[in-house]
Amino acid sequence: MIDTENLTRTFQNHTAVDHLTFSVAAGELFALLGPNGAGKTTTTRMLACLIAPSSGNAKVVGRDIRTDQDTIRSRIGILTETPGLYEKLTAQQNLIFFAKLYSVPNPAEQVEKYLKLLELWDERDKAVGGFSKGMKQKMAIARALLHEPDLLFLDEPTSGLDPSASKTVRDFLADLKARGRTIFLTTHNLDEAERLADKIGVLKHRLLAVDTPANLRRRLFGQVVQVEMVNGDDDLAVWANTLTGVSHAEWHLNTLTVTVEDATVVTPRLVGALVTAGAQILSVTQNSGSLEDVYLQLVGETSP
Repeated sequence: MIDTENLTRTFQNHTAVDHLTFSVAAGELFALLGPNGAGKTTTTRMLACLIAPSSGNAKVVGRDIRTDQDTIRSRIGILTETPGLYEKLTAQQNLIFFAKLYSVPNPAEQVEKYLKLLELWDERDKAVGGFSKGMKQKMAIARALLHEPDLLFLDEPTSGLDPSASKTVRDFLADLKARGRTIFLTTHNLDEAERLADKIGVLKHRLLAVDTPANLRRRLFGQVVQVEMVNGDDDLAVWANTLTGVSHAEWHLNTLTVTVEDATVVTPRLVGALVTAGAQILSVTQNSGSLEDVYLQLVGETSP
């Protein structure tokens, strides 16, 4: 659905996006993370054919962003940083206007569908100028979906929203994802990315990493298995360090903590050997570094 190759955008003497290469498959929700000024919005605008790249290229919905811009624009939906609605018009009037611009068949039915899905149907006859920021954001998402695009670009869709509005938007995105919609999302919200994304890219002008959230955590921090026991001592850690697939083991406060390459392989073998040796196990837990840990390490920032 998206394939980029060395996509680059320079503004005067500043390179906003530098040799960006990645792909997004049909049906994926791809989240692009990065600090302010990292190039997320610039990337979105290039892929949506709102600005041209300085060098490199990309294909979006199978079309070239340099030569097939009109076709791409007709097959994507986009939510930009500002909703850009006509505030004197009602919610229904706004969406019918945009539906007609997209030549949507039965525009009234399509508008009703998305106003109801985004819980705005009861507000349909109210002027958008009186809407909260969250309501305007939901209106903009509805507008982006009216023509049933193949690909949806969402630039910080929950930025500045209260928790209730954010949850409504997240739930709606999860539903779109479940229906097989392809979504390209930029966000500062790491929890949102981890909940929703099939794949994550971390950007700081250059692409620092691309993978699933689980694989990113595993690659940078490994997987940690903790076995709490009634009995045991430091010798258990010495023994565990000899096992294949174990990177490090230590014993502390009746708990054996083992960093492993693949917990699904090592954990059954580890626990089975401990039980055979007479260990009285209270619990076995598995965890890895958080997405926040991954993000901060990649972009070179530290927690406050």
